[in-house]
Amino acid sequence: MTHDHDLVLRPTPAQISAALNPPAGRIGGDLVVETLAGLGATTVFGLPGQHALGMFDALRRSSLRYVGLRVENNAGFAADAYGRITGEAAPLLLSTGPGALTSLAALQEAAAASAPVLAIGSQVPTAGLGGGRHGYLHELPDQAASFRGVVKSVHTVRTQSQIPSAIEAAWKSALSVPHGPVWVEIPQDVLLAPTSIPVVTGGDAFPEELAPRPELTAVAAHLLSGADRPAIIAGGGVVRSDASGKLRQLAELLRAPVVTTPGGKGAFPWTHPLSMQSWLEDRHTTDFLEDADVLLVVGSGLGELSSNYHTFRPRGRVVQIEADLGKLESNHPALGIHADARLALQALLETVRERQDDTAPERVRELLARVSQRIASQELTLEQDLLASIRRALPDDSPSFWDMTVLAYWAWSAFDPRTPNSMHSAQGAGGLGYGFPAALGAAAADPTRPVLAVSGDGGALYSIAELATARQYGLDVTWLIVDDGGYGILREYMTDAFGEPTATELTRPDYVALAESFGVPGVLTSARTLEADLAKALATPGPSVVVLPAVLRMFAPTHLEGERPDAGR
Repeated sequence: MTHDHDLVLRPTPAQISAALNPPAGRIGGDLVVETLAGLGATTVFGLPGQHALGMFDALRRSSLRYVGLRVENNAGFAADAYGRITGEAAPLLLSTGPGALTSLAALQEAAAASAPVLAIGSQVPTAGLGGGRHGYLHELPDQAASFRGVVKSVHTVRTQSQIPSAIEAAWKSALSVPHGPVWVEIPQDVLLAPTSIPVVTGGDAFPEELAPRPELTAVAAHLLSGADRPAIIAGGGVVRSDASGKLRQLAELLRAPVVTTPGGKGAFPWTHPLSMQSWLEDRHTTDFLEDADVLLVVGSGLGELSSNYHTFRPRGRVVQIEADLGKLESNHPALGIHADARLALQALLETVRERQDDTAPERVRELLARVSQRIASQELTLEQDLLASIRRALPDDSPSFWDMTVLAYWAWSAFDPRTPNSMHSAQGAGGLGYGFPAALGAAAADPTRPVLAVSGDGGALYSIAELATARQYGLDVTWLIVDDGGYGILREYMTDAFGEPTATELTRPDYVALAESFGVPGVLTSARTLEADLAKALATPGPSVVVLPAVLRMFAPTHLEGERPDAGR
């Protein structure tokens, strides 16, 4: 009996001839780029370095498009966004030691947000591997150890014949749910040595699916079908698995209200009658979710932001669908279903019974009215008006990338992304500098629509060098910089906690003049003119910078001890 996986395709005479007579002038680096192309990659990000030059030399003999950034961490953010937008593994080429280590913060964000990034770094020559102190440039006793606590998997290559298999294994790891970053390292001498290995012409790029256990989805369907007050929390796993449509079908069958986490923005239509939007940092929403007799959590670990800073205490039964085994029941006891969100939601759609409940939309309207009343009582019209101006200026299908800044903290709760997989931020790991380089990666992924980046002036200084990247590649990104003279959110935190801030005030440049020095158009705007200036910049091809001087405030928290929904009145 013959099985499909036992079949081996016989090479043609032409393939045999090509394998026996590979092109002259190839080196180990060619095996890297050939494997990437064979797996389906079309674009790579990175920054060259001495030990990695074999990979970069091979790029000129390749069909791969290279987008080079000015700082390795920014290159990592760009690859992260490329992976989020396309769902493909985004290759990131780096050098040894300082170059590799500078990418770690970006890889941590990719891990937290389940973005598939395939980082390939060089290593010291093979003789220097193993922890000795040989004195090579960039040498670390164990470079791979620096990545093991950050990425999904680590792959060390020691010979040229290992390159295709190691990269293919890493590719599958990055794209296996939950998606995430992986690390491959290849010694300098392996990359530079001539090779007679045949040209890499293909690869198995399809990771295994993570289907739910049917007995668990059967129990979950029974619980949800019989619930009196079901509710759903939709996290980033719904977006990453392209399951927004299935989530909507299930919510409508169950008449279950849905709230999205910051990472799950766009997983459910903002204006749907069952949409609680994204007000998870509000005690009214927390109370609503605690009152659910069956709560379905899809693609979220119910971490700090998604649980109103761990004040959420569910009283009903929790059903949690999560592809990351480490997050399953990590914060609350649940019927835990280890599965890809899309496959698990499909299984539920096939087994749940339709519920009749005419009260759910009214309960959602009452909740949103209470949230709106709480925010309105705090006289925060400037912040709300700015978000509304951005929403009107930004085309519905254009993605936006938000740095860790006050306006982004507002956007997590109050911004309508309008389409799935269109709003992204660094809320996974919380590092500064994400917005602009990530937007560049998104523009490289899809040049047919403009991209918006939003940063504070503090975060902007992390990635100002990438204005040169934007100009060099003509990437269609409009960068909104909210200039409040410092680290605005930290200023608020310290003032609330200690009465006054320390180390939060910054001397900053003239951002408009600085942008123009890179050949990037810049404009100074105001709250009154923001919508028009932003719309004009987004409608003009190529990079641009819009600078808004404004000091913004956050809405009052409801998670602190003694705080209730009326806080701030």
